Amino acid sequence: MNDQYSELYPTYQWFVPSQFNIAQACVHRWAESPVEGRRIAIFHEDEVGQREVWTYSRLSETTNQLANGLIKMGVKPGDRVAMVMGQRPEAVASYMAIFSVGAVALPLSSLFGADGLAIRLRDAEARVAIVDDITGHDLLQAQSQCPLLTQVVALDFQHETVIPWRTLLARQPITFRPVATQANSPALLLYTSGTTGAPKGALLAHRALIGNLPGFVASQNWFPKKADVFWSPADWTWTGGLMDALLPTLYFGHAIVGTLGRFSVTRSLEIMERYRVSNTFLFPTALKLMMQEIPKPRERYQLVLRAIMAAGESVGEVVFDWCESALGVTPNEMFGQTEMNYLVGNSCHKWPAKPGSIGRPYPGHQVAVLDPDGEPCPPGTIGEIALNRYDIHGHPDPVLFLGYWRNEAATQGKFIGDWCLSGDLASVDQDGYYWYAGRSDDVFKSSGYRIGPGEIEDCLLAHSAVANAAIVPKPDHTRGTLIKAYVVLSNTAQGRDTQDLQKELQEHVKSRLAPYQMPREIEFVDSLPLTSTGKIRRHVLRARERQRSNLPEKLPSKP
Repeated sequence: MNDQYSELYPTYQWFVPSQFNIAQACVHRWAESPVEGRRIAIFHEDEVGQREVWTYSRLSETTNQLANGLIKMGVKPGDRVAMVMGQRPEAVASYMAIFSVGAVALPLSSLFGADGLAIRLRDAEARVAIVDDITGHDLLQAQSQCPLLTQVVALDFQHETVIPWRTLLARQPITFRPVATQANSPALLLYTSGTTGAPKGALLAHRALIGNLPGFVASQNWFPKKADVFWSPADWTWTGGLMDALLPTLYFGHAIVGTLGRFSVTRSLEIMERYRVSNTFLFPTALKLMMQEIPKPRERYQLVLRAIMAAGESVGEVVFDWCESALGVTPNEMFGQTEMNYLVGNSCHKWPAKPGSIGRPYPGHQVAVLDPDGEPCPPGTIGEIALNRYDIHGHPDPVLFLGYWRNEAATQGKFIGDWCLSGDLASVDQDGYYWYAGRSDDVFKSSGYRIGPGEIEDCLLAHSAVANAAIVPKPDHTRGTLIKAYVVLSNTAQGRDTQDLQKELQEHVKSRLAPYQMPREIEFVDSLPLTSTGKIRRHVLRARERQRSNLPEKLPSKP
């Protein structure tokens, strides 16, 4: 295949206008044209299969009504407005209304529960919240712990203390003049997923959307094509669902599918078939479930997929090969995080994808793997992935976050000079491809060897008995640390003798990797602790092992 990377990467130039607003770029500009306004923006389907379609014109008018309502509620530029909703059109209108009035959107997941919501609402000092029936009860419980949260707009549920969504919008005109915002104005306050501890609020500017676009276009095999329709199960209140799916799709004026209800393999494939989904973002966890439950999906579903982006955990060679053979699509793995998204990845139609690699830096981003002194590592050496404040032409990178919310110490600790540290480890090969080695806090030493969980987990997943796996250190008085595997068995392996399985899996790893990478102990579990975005919460498993060994929990340190 022709490798175009050497031509694309050095010639890319940023254009960031001084004034930029996400709502104007994603919704209002399309609705200004009668023809474009009739285009479908959102296909929506709820848990029981009820469906509706929103055009860009309808989305813009609803956004304007809510924006007028927010102004009358006293919302001013810079105020934080919480949004706790599932994948529904009203959630999109809420985002756009918040952006339109110059406020800062505070998206919060329905999975947080009352206490988790309260922690984030208090920290952000949110004055207004918009919520649906899924999280209404938890939000009202959280409100009692948040003295500044005085107004709640509620969709599809009633309570004496809330303002009904439809009542608020019915009184408002369908026209609104958006507040002019600078590209550097704050737009989003996103709380990190907490894979390694307490979440922090990352403040993103409107320009961050522009910073995401090169990676999005590349990872979706040069989106958009004429008939492209996007869908992802990723929650629109997380970075993945918001910046990797919803906002870029609307920016290009195409349709996105929104669904309510729990993820299931069967429903996901039905959704992709029914709406003729061409492009998707799927967590490796979701792909693993698909691989286990429906190994040959194209024999049962008529799919038109042309691009799959995968991120959140390492895809690995097993899932990579399955996507190519079973789905007919080469997955484009991507690496990014809330503070600086879409940094490294693949674009299989423009440069070859290497199975197991997270790809090359996307155009516009100056990325490196650094040693503890902040110097670039030689090829093949593991270091920390970092993004420079400036691209290779000396221009500021618009994808970089503004800083942690009211936490200057944490913001400063994220940088070495002009390099923003990711906390994730990788090595770079001679061709410039990055090979993920895990979170810096997930890497440990056993018998003097440095152990990264990703390679061993991927090896275990290649065994037919394994549905999912996590590798953590187990304290040991003789060796200091042992390699321990937590394994979720596949359906076909249920009921098998666990002692025989442990020996079989150990031999499986030993025959494919170095002897020192073999798990000394395997514990079979029903499920693994995951974040809402499908990442394994290894720090929970590490703490469990330390507690079992009667050792105090240590603060994570960088290797």
